Amino acid sequence: MNVLSYLLKVKEEKGAGFLVLIDPDKFNRDKIDKFIKASEIGKVDAFLVGGSLLGDDYLSDMISAIKGRTEIPVILFPGGTNQVSPNADAILYLSLISGRNPDFLIGKHVISAPLIKRYQLEAIPTGYMLVESGNTTTAEYISNTKPIPFRKYDIAVATALAGEYLGMKLLYLEAGSGAEYPIPAEMVKTVAENVSIPIIVGGGLRLPKSARNRVEAGASFIVVGNHFENPATWDEIRDFGKAIHYKAKK
Repeated sequence: MNVLSYLLKVKEEKGAGFLVLIDPDKFNRDKIDKFIKASEIGKVDAFLVGGSLLGDDYLSDMISAIKGRTEIPVILFPGGTNQVSPNADAILYLSLISGRNPDFLIGKHVISAPLIKRYQLEAIPTGYMLVESGNTTTAEYISNTKPIPFRKYDIAVATALAGEYLGMKLLYLEAGSGAEYPIPAEMVKTVAENVSIPIIVGGGLRLPKSARNRVEAGASFIVVGNHFENPATWDEIRDFGKAIHYKAKK
């Protein structure tokens, strides 16, 4: 089973999928065993690995460290063309459809495509949509693009539809690293009612109930990243899993 099929099966069986984003530049590697154990107990469905300023050496090392300790799939979440590793199970092939910077719409993809083919990585076409979150996020700054305004649901819907019609398999509504507030549940609901492909929601989610609200609004997958960079929060992974997996058998 390929990774996309696995994710869709998770959504069907559990109601929604729980993804944890790891930025190797910010992760405490000395405690990775404890983190993996907490993730397995919390029923994390997949790890996303990547970051906007990350070097490729850190990336490959982190993926190898994770895969040497668990069967949980590892999916690349690339912040640049140097973030492609043969050690991963798949790559979210992100096109920044909310912006107008051609490098992040197609330019970087042309450079990375031959490498993805060489590594025989499963590429999952994903429409990436940055949404205003109260702070200038790393993704916004690096990509030199404006996010979709916080309350402009019509723009979000039109952008999401464009992504679906272009053949994207997933849509990723992203508040960004260090977001002051998450994607509004009402925006998630409005987008979900107008598209037929799964929606990933991430950024600024610090409470299990906030994650559950986005699932109830129509999110197919929830991503939590920054919140788990502090080992003191790892006991909360189980609570997030329970909140997100509302259909899972008890």
